[in-house]
Amino acid sequence: MDGARVARSQGAALAMLLAIGMGVAARAADPAANATSSDGSEMSTTEVNKQLTNPVSSIWSITFQQNNYRLTFHQPDSVTRWSSNLLFQPVLPVSISADWNLINRPVVPLFVSQPHPNPNDPRKNARTTAFGDITFLQMVSPSPNLVGNWLLGLGPTWIFPSAGSNYTGSGKWQVGPGALVGYLGDKWILGAFPQFWWSFAGSDSRESTGSMNLQPVAAYFLPDGWSVGYSGNILANFEARHDNTWTVPVGLSVAKVVKFGKLPVRFALAGQWMPVHPEEAGQKWNIQFVMAPVIPKLIKGNLADPGHMSFGLGS
Repeated sequence: MDGARVARSQGAALAMLLAIGMGVAARAADPAANATSSDGSEMSTTEVNKQLTNPVSSIWSITFQQNNYRLTFHQPDSVTRWSSNLLFQPVLPVSISADWNLINRPVVPLFVSQPHPNPNDPRKNARTTAFGDITFLQMVSPSPNLVGNWLLGLGPTWIFPSAGSNYTGSGKWQVGPGALVGYLGDKWILGAFPQFWWSFAGSDSRESTGSMNLQPVAAYFLPDGWSVGYSGNILANFEARHDNTWTVPVGLSVAKVVKFGKLPVRFALAGQWMPVHPEEAGQKWNIQFVMAPVIPKLIKGNLADPGHMSFGLGS
């Protein structure tokens, strides 16, 4: 039954993912404005792929990321279970001036299906499926006018205790710094994208938190919108025992940008193996599917000149 419930949840999530993504494509009133270069010309699929891989790109997009983790529990016997989540991750950059951008990156767990010990009988396992904690990162980033091909960003990142259950969230308000250092070449991208959080408020019944999520950014861009690259996030739980602190994945992602009319959508399939992971309920494997449509930029102009800003689909 455990596997059947997970499969049904995954199927429903992927159906919703595809429906929402195709709805975005159908509603884009000005698709030609979705992915244009600085001179107004339409981007190639390879250039769109580069921009969607770039964490501080100036184009707007929405990403749906489906993760399927394999976990091992040792209470009382060793058993493995699937943990599944669907993340909604818009990237909404707004120009502060001609030389600076404000990168807004919320991550909304639409559902988290989490196995855990049964609270009524710890010798057995149970499963809870609910909404997760929302993460929100804002980075100030210099535009290529200042730094060329370098990718730089710095700002605060928050975790809000929005989860629908104790098993799908921390119950704590958390804050810390987020940053990006990288370089975007003609055919490759390389960078590091860390975020740190420490709890400062929340439920008194929940433990304090201190954690890190480091995303290595590495990909090689091929013709016709294809790319291959590293996949996986390095995780650290600073409140765990020393031997349970780190999760370190080794993963590979294959991505392709496809145009539906003039609207580009990036699809990616990735697999990850975690040679280093917490012994109890640590991530061992992950199969990941990503769909990222480009959407029209709904805030045009820059904050330094509010009189010339425009909002919505109009020019």
